[in-house]
Parts: sequence; structure tokens; C-alpha cells
Amino acid sequence: MNHGTALLWKRRALSSLSATRRGLPKEKMTENGMMSRAKVLTIDTINPTVKKVEYAVRGPIVQRAVELERELSQGMKKPFAEVIKANIGDAHAMGQQPITFFRQVLALCSYPELLSDNTFPEDAKSRACRILQSCGGHSMGAYSASQGIDSVREDVARYIERRDGGVPCDPDDIYLTTGASDGIVTMLKLLVCGEGVSRTGVMISIPQYPLYSAALAELGAVQINYYLNEEKCWSLDIPELQRALDEARQYCNPRALCIINPGNPTGQVQSRKCIEDVIRFAAKERLFLMADEVYQDNVYADGCQFHSFKKVLFEMGPEYSDTVELASFHSTSKCYMGECGFRGGYMELINMDDEVKAQLTKLVSVRLCPPVPGQALMDLVVNPPQPGEPSYDNFIKERTATLSALAEKAKLTEQVLNTVQGISCNPVQGAMYSFPRITIPEKAVKEATEKGQQPDMFYCMKMLEETGICLVPGSGFGQKDGTYHFRMTILPPSDKLKILLDKVKEFHQKFTQQYS
Repeated sequence: MNHGTALLWKRRALSSLSATRRGLPKEKMTENGMMSRAKVLTIDTINPTVKKVEYAVRGPIVQRAVELERELSQGMKKPFAEVIKANIGDAHAMGQQPITFFRQVLALCSYPELLSDNTFPEDAKSRACRILQSCGGHSMGAYSASQGIDSVREDVARYIERRDGGVPCDPDDIYLTTGASDGIVTMLKLLVCGEGVSRTGVMISIPQYPLYSAALAELGAVQINYYLNEEKCWSLDIPELQRALDEARQYCNPRALCIINPGNPTGQVQSRKCIEDVIRFAAKERLFLMADEVYQDNVYADGCQFHSFKKVLFEMGPEYSDTVELASFHSTSKCYMGECGFRGGYMELINMDDEVKAQLTKLVSVRLCPPVPGQALMDLVVNPPQPGEPSYDNFIKERTATLSALAEKAKLTEQVLNTVQGISCNPVQGAMYSFPRITIPEKAVKEATEKGQQPDMFYCMKMLEETGICLVPGSGFGQKDGTYHFRMTILPPSDKLKILLDKVKEFHQKFTQQYS
């Protein structure tokens, strides 16, 4: 090696050492003797909170289901003819039909030339014109105000007043969002602060919808688990809330309490008394309430009724309605609409500090605005066809048929699963899912542990490989130690749901025999 080459190598070595000290990527020697720079972004250098994020609903099971679909399409032989995905509440993907009026108005808004087409009813045309007049340049392709289109927020406010029996709603308290998830994450961003024992803690139900645990992990907040009572149809008990809160105060600063009603993944519907008790608890403990109410139209069980947290709060009087801070969320993705892909939603804020509200408005403005087609759809959800309008009868017919079918499938799911020895399913009172408890033999638990898997993940993966049924293991939602569950949606068409349930029943019996 000559003097020049040696000097070059020395400089590179020093450069590499300096880069290491500064946290920069090192250079590497390639096969042809050239130096190549390592990637700036590696698994070791990404934001560490991202690695803590988990989202079971679209996790390894679903990824394998997609692979199996591809293999089937390529002619590979499997012990099943199709993959049936019951892992996610994606109604239209499961075959649910869209509401005609909604799609007509959205078509007219997207392509205004259709306004001269006589095949569209006049109320759809007038609704489309009203929405377009509220858009910049009379086009859904224009940005809206960051908080959302004014006329849509006004319609949302009027809807809430009707729903809640006249309790006033100020359109300025409404923020249109990119689905409910966007609003939930935005509120969590406002709440999270502090370090060490002063770091924000957020109380979430277990089982929970993984959006919450994922968002808290990404934000570096402390997740505080409170357990729903499975023996009492997944009820929410105040003593359990108190236990979780008291324990958490020793290592973080609990600031918020999240409630999902009707429940996901557990399908319970909270009673009015339960909601009153939760509001009193939040007031006593000075907690910000977050009410996830995206399934508010999905109530099936006799004796159950949806009560909004806002309505109950105001009926409890000024002691609570003037003080308790509340954010409630709704979406176009669930209920009878099932329009997940449009990403429409809203949140309503109660008793929020004016200065904080100004900061929230600044925060949402960074993302410019929610998708305008989603805002338009949200407007139709809160302001559907009215009696006497041309589209009213068909709208009511479609809406009723969708909700009735879901109620029948909720009952069918509970009944069939409860005939299987080793499976116990609480009534599906609302929402779109069942969360049955399953018994897994010790032999199977041992094999799963040896493979580094949760026992219910092992169970669900094996079911997928043998039957083509895609469910989500309960460990992805949280569950009491020593218990195992899976979540399945009730959304597939009735004939396909019956096939799915029969396959689950057959698989569980075979699985139990194999590992007994």
C-alpha cells in the first residue's frame, strides 16, 4: 500500500469514527474495494416509539391471509377454497351495500355535470348543490377550512341537538376529522406532556381497540389498563377504574379516561347509570373524558339503548355540565353507513379551555383539512332525506334492512358459538364484533410458547392455515392473564357468516382433540 492510499484509509477511518460519535451511519467496504455509505434510516436509528406501536387488526394474521389469497389465485392447493376475512369492521369489503342516496349525492358533487341528468332525484341534486356552494370554487377538489366546512359543522350541531333531545350544540365546538381515529389521536397529542412520574397517563379499557395502545405508544404516553368485567357482559365497574387509577398515580400523571360505547371489541352497550357513574368518577378525579361513540346506531339487544355522554352529562346538571371536559367522536365508517374509505368523522368538544382550543385549531391547520368528500358524506349522515322528500322511503328501507341484518347476525353469532364446548360468547349487544372466550389446551399453550407465540395467536394462525378463516387473537386487544379470546366481525353476509361459524366450530373441536 503506497503512502497516498494509506493516508486515504486513515482519513476514512477517522471520518467513520467521527460519524459514529455523532450518531451518523458508517461507511462500509464493498466487494470491489469501494466504500459504500450505510443507510441513514435503519431499524436501529428510527424513532424508538414507532417500534413500540402494534396494531393487531392488520397484524401478522392478516398479512398471512393476504399471502394465502395470492397463493390461491396462483392455483396452489389449500384445504379451503377462499379466505374469509372477519378481522376488521370494513362493512363494504364484507359485502354490505352502500346507501343509494349517499352515493348519488357524492357522485353529483364529484361530477357536477350530472346535475342535468334526470335519473337523479331532486333532493339529491339540491343537497349536492348546497354542499358544492360551501366548497371553494364550488368544487370538492378545493381545500376547506381546517376545522371543516362551516355548513357541515352547522348540520352536525343540529344533528347532535336532535339526537340529545334539544341539548344545545355550538358549531364552533365541532371539528370535522379524517375518520374518528384522527380526532382521537389529535386529542391525545394535546393531552400528553411531562416526564417521569409526571408523564401523562391515559386510562383505556381492556380489551381495547388497538388504536389507543398504538397512539399512546407512538406519543410516549403511559397506558393505564382498566379491565371490563367479562362475567357481567363486559360491564364497566367503578371500583376497577379506581383500582387502576390509584395504582397508576404512583408512576405517572393520569389525565384522561377513554370509553368506547358501544364497545369494540366486546360489543357491550353501557347503561345510563354506568355513564352517570363514569362522569361522576371523572369529575371527582379531574380526568378529561374521551367518548368513542362511532357505533351509536349499532344497538341490537333488547333492553339496550345508546346514551350519548354529552346528553347524560347535561342532564346531570351544571355541577357536571359546566365543569367536566369531554371530547366525543363519531364517524361515517360504522353504523349503517359502513363508508370506511371516505374517512369522514367529527369530534365535539365540551368545556375546553379557550386557549387550548386555539392551540387545537393551530394543530389541525398544519394538516390543512380533512378530506372534503368525507366531510360531504358526514353532512349526509347527519342530514339524511326527510319525510316527503323523493329519496326518503328508499333511504329508510335501506337503513332499516342493514341494521336489521346486523342484529340478526349478532344473535346468530352468539347462539352458534355458545354451542361449542370450550367457547363462551357474551351477547353481542351492539357494535360489529363478538369477542368469545376460548379454552386452549395446555399442550397447545406449551407448543405456542416454544414457538414464541401467544397461545391465541397460535390458535388463530392455525385456524387460518387450515380453514381460511381470518380472525384476530384476543392478545392483540388485551385480556386478563390466563384467558384467551378472538375477535370476529359479524359483517359477512348471512350465508357466508354461517359457513364461517361452522368452520370455527369444526376447527375448535378438532384443535381441542389434537392437543388433549
